[in-house]
Amino acid sequence: MEYKKLKNYIFGKNAVLETLLKNPKRINKIYISKNIGLDNRLKKIKELALNNSVIIQFTNLNKYLEIIKEETGEEVNLQGVVASVSPVEYIDLDTFLNRAQKDKFKKLVILDGVSDPHNFGAIIRTATAAGYDGILVGNHRACPVTPVVEKTSAGAVNHIPIIKANSLSGAIDYLKNNDWWIIALDMNNSDNYFDVDYKNMNFALVLGAEGDGISKTLLNKADFKIKVPTHFESLNVSACAAVVIYETIRQTEYT
Repeated sequence: MEYKKLKNYIFGKNAVLETLLKNPKRINKIYISKNIGLDNRLKKIKELALNNSVIIQFTNLNKYLEIIKEETGEEVNLQGVVASVSPVEYIDLDTFLNRAQKDKFKKLVILDGVSDPHNFGAIIRTATAAGYDGILVGNHRACPVTPVVEKTSAGAVNHIPIIKANSLSGAIDYLKNNDWWIIALDMNNSDNYFDVDYKNMNFALVLGAEGDGISKTLLNKADFKIKVPTHFESLNVSACAAVVIYETIRQTEYT
């Protein structure tokens, strides 16, 4: 889905606050509802905006609600604040690998065809909170970083590199040639996620779209194929991501 009118806006207190804290140069102007009082987070947004010479306008936000509903079909809570921003900057895989510290093992999430902005935002938030080093997406069958993604991530998109590759298949080959292991979440597999030893290696966790899963091409490149066992129908992709990501952190950080 294209978000032509929305692409230069973010909304929600956490999304705006985290952008001000991490990357204030992205913000061109902030609009705060004139119809609500300022709570602590809105006061902090106002303070940071003034400190970073960002213009604030107190106004009616109804037009932004209308734009969001028209383009996403969703009713959202702006939480009293919208910001005009420049788009999130993607980096390429070479840049990511060159920036990476050589004295520690790295962890990536690769998203294959995950197109729902809520899932994308939730995965960004979880990966960032867990200390992962980046999110890798492809040029095709991928959700862009939309305002809904930014809000769902609670601003975490400003704290983790978003890597874009023309070909996920080629990117995975490149990672494997650079001493990375590929771990694919495949609910049709028999091996449980907690049976893999995630320690002492660079690894990328590949997650596929709900319903379609990971493409066969990428699945065939995986060094490990894992599943999250359930007694009901499978969890959505962001819930599965959270379960597996925190198992990897338990092993690599706390054992």
